[in-house]
Order: sequence, then C-alpha cells, then structure tokens
Amino acid sequence: MKWLKRVPLPAIRVFEAAGRNCSFVEAARELDLSASAVSHAIRKLEATAGVGLFIRNTRHTELTAAGALLLEHIQRGFEEMSRGFTLATAEKSVPLRVHAAPTFASQWLVPRIAGFMHKHPHIDLHISASTNYATFDNDDFDLDIVYGHPGAQQHEIAPLNIEQLTPLCCPALAEHIRHPQDLYKQLLIQNDGSAGQWREWFTANGMPIPRNYALAFDRSSISISAAVDGLGVIIESDLLAARELATGQLVSPLRELSNSIRIVGHYLVHPRRQRQPEAVKHFRDWLFVELQRPGA
Repeated sequence: MKWLKRVPLPAIRVFEAAGRNCSFVEAARELDLSASAVSHAIRKLEATAGVGLFIRNTRHTELTAAGALLLEHIQRGFEEMSRGFTLATAEKSVPLRVHAAPTFASQWLVPRIAGFMHKHPHIDLHISASTNYATFDNDDFDLDIVYGHPGAQQHEIAPLNIEQLTPLCCPALAEHIRHPQDLYKQLLIQNDGSAGQWREWFTANGMPIPRNYALAFDRSSISISAAVDGLGVIIESDLLAARELATGQLVSPLRELSNSIRIVGHYLVHPRRQRQPEAVKHFRDWLFVELQRPGA
C-alpha cells in the first residue's frame, strides 16, 4: 500500500467523476477541466497503482473490473467523508416529525428507516405512532402516514401502494392448505381493525362465510405475530407483512388459487404549502422510492 502515499488526491476525484459518467468528456465538463487534463490524471493514477482502470476505444469508455471495484470503494469513502464533515462541523440538524399508524410504523417503516437516516444525516427524525390522525394545527407533526382515507381536504393526500390481502400463515400450517376449502379446517384469526376481513375474502371467492373465528385482534401487528407463532391463519396485507414474507416466516399458500382483496390502505398526509420544507420533500421522495422496491 506504499503507492497510496504517492497518489495525488485530485486524481482520485477525477477518477470518480470519469468512472461514474463512463466518460472523460463528461468528467471534464463536471470538474471544469480539459479532456486532456482528465486523461492525464487517469493515466498517472493507473501508472501509480500499476493497474488499468479503463478500457478505451473510439466509441465509448468503460471501467475494467479493477476500475469498477476501486470506484465502488472510493464512492463509499466519499460518502463517509461527507458524513464526517457534517458531524465534525456540527451542522445544525433539521427536525422532521413523522406520525404514523402503529402497525405501519412497526412493520414497515422502522425496518427501513436506517436507509433514510444514512442518506440524510442532517435530518433529526422523530417518529410517533397512534391511531389518531395528526391535525398539524396544534401538534408538531410535519407528516402523517394514516390507515384509511383521512378525508381532510385542506391537506395534501397521497395514496401509498395498492395492498393485496390474502390468507397468510407459517410454513408448517401451509402444508395442510392446498385448496381454499381447507381453510374451514384451520383456526382463522380475525383482525377487527382491518379494512379487509375474512368475510370479504370468502365473499370474493364465492365461499360461505365462517360463523366464528379462533382469535380476534384489533391490530395487524398482533395478528401477524400470532400467525408467525403458528396460532392460525390471518387475512392480511402483503405490505404490512412484507418482512415476514421475505424471511419465510409467513407464506401465502392460496395466492395463485384464490382472489385477493385489493385496497389502498395507507395514505401520506401533510399540510398543503406553496413551498414544502426540504426535509419533508426528502422523506416523501425516499418513502415512494422504498415502496417501489421489490418485496416492499
């Protein structure tokens, strides 16, 4: 690693721009340098490191395997330096107060929030959860993620993903559920607080509605936990149970053999302003990108 002491730091910045753009011309434009200066810096870096970083031809420029590996680590280093400068210079944190429905907060938001915090270290995030809606007039909240349409026309309201509600259970119980009719032999867990319940699912599939259920809860998070523990079968949203489905703690044995219930269960709500605070825009953008990821 002795060669690292001989690497000029400006050349590393030039390499990062050229590698990210896969173009010496674009890197030169971005850094306000000449194309020849970029090319010279890259060649000097390659000579110092003793490895080729780019494949050059008349049509395009692309990274070698070594170049791609180096770029990944350099970009990671730049991110850490940026975070370090933010912390070292005691940049004033920007507060952002988010209110959310309890199950959405615990099941979906908290498992993913580290990504937002890493991307926006200057935002001081506060999260509260309750079944009440934020009023924004006499509380300190900037955003609210609610279950069910709030009907507050004075605020901005954006629907989140379309959720599919389907029977979910642990893998052990799924071995005994091959057809929709097999559900009559299972302990069915009812969620009294959900917009989609067993009666809607059985009706959607043209089946008689069971007269009673083994258990009933008023929170989806409790129902999901009970299903993971093998207590019975729940009818639940693939959004709220995304983590358990991804890890295999829950499965959907009848997804391909029955009709799911499709609902827009959650909405993002915030005051209507001519100019939204940057922290609000950052959170909103992050939220909708995360919702589009596979398995969200």
